[in-house]
Amino acid sequence: MNGYLIFILAILLLGYLLELTVALLNLRSLSPVLPDEFAGVYDRDEYARSQEYTRVNTRFSLVQSTVGLLATLAFILAGGFNLVDVAARGFDFSSIPTGLVFTGILAVLVGLLNLPFSAYSTFVIEQRFGFNTTTVATFLLDTVKGLLLGVLLGGPLLAAILWFFETSGPKAWLYCWVAAVAFILVVQFLAPVVIMPLFNKFTPLAEGELKEAITRYAAAQRFAIQGIYTMDGSKRSTRANAFFTGFGRFRRIVFFDTLMKQLAASEIVAVLAHEMGHYKLKHIPTMMALSIAQMGIMFFILSRFLENPGLFAAFGMEQVSIYASLVFFGFLYSPISTILAIGFNAFSRRNEYQADRFAARTDGAGAGGEHLISGLKRLSVSNLSNLTPHPLHVALNYSHPPILARIEALRRTAVQPDR
Repeated sequence: MNGYLIFILAILLLGYLLELTVALLNLRSLSPVLPDEFAGVYDRDEYARSQEYTRVNTRFSLVQSTVGLLATLAFILAGGFNLVDVAARGFDFSSIPTGLVFTGILAVLVGLLNLPFSAYSTFVIEQRFGFNTTTVATFLLDTVKGLLLGVLLGGPLLAAILWFFETSGPKAWLYCWVAAVAFILVVQFLAPVVIMPLFNKFTPLAEGELKEAITRYAAAQRFAIQGIYTMDGSKRSTRANAFFTGFGRFRRIVFFDTLMKQLAASEIVAVLAHEMGHYKLKHIPTMMALSIAQMGIMFFILSRFLENPGLFAAFGMEQVSIYASLVFFGFLYSPISTILAIGFNAFSRRNEYQADRFAARTDGAGAGGEHLISGLKRLSVSNLSNLTPHPLHVALNYSHPPILARIEALRRTAVQPDR
């Protein structure tokens, strides 16, 4: 049997076993005893409901992963990639349009496989636990919009990458890297004004106590903002969130309308102070720089596997091509991606602790961070968050620390503010 095929099958199976192991450990870590920190915040019935939500989602995720694994294995072993390649070449296009058709067909197949799971998650699980507010029309419209954006944005980028690898010789990976970075930066600027309004409505925050408190805190921190907006997150879910968009003086603060309903004004300012901490502590450019570096490494390694005969034989391909190399490389890169994700998650959790400390020390989170703590508690309860995740699950999947760890760190900050 082809060595590349053995390696790829091993990657798929080991990845699945890792996910299964972590999921089972996470389920076993669920504690029926309500943590003391949440006494008076969570009642016993609601706490039990939050654990059931974790169980249901975990089991559903395992079913989805199992179906995905079986479908992938069957597709590889049955020569599915070659059949798609034959179909794409049947249009008799040149190499780049053929590559776009090949990739497009695969993307549609993956989308069709995932669509029933997405619908079930939205209209059965989220509906059962009181989160879903998405209508069927909104769900379908979001799917179509996402598909069109993928074509309009991803298509030109993929075409550029294929062109560079076909025409630019040994330095092609470097040009691809530069093109991908430029694309990401452009999208970052376009997202707030072009892309995000396609999915949600943004309304300037009305004058009042909350806006005055936010403006006052931002001025005290010398933090320039273009505007403060609310977003109709309730159009799809009852979950709450807040975020910044844009760069420099074009920064905007965006609050989900659900957040406005669930938190007090002081708690909303505390959430804002946390997000501002990310900017002040330069977490966002640092994370972006690390992502860009990771992308460069990926393109460099990819350049070493282009049109590899052994790799193409593993997938039963009749013809070698650059566009198929990109897809097949994804299987080989998966273990590296997992290892890098663990590092990125650890770094991100470190940043979250630092942003919490910034909020507490600037009094944006209230004395000793109490407003931020109370806000985090409310959000955890309203989102039915798992209060006791397994450490391995946290390491692999959490970009934010578990809520109890964040509260403990905030309380230490209050006791030792200068450390």
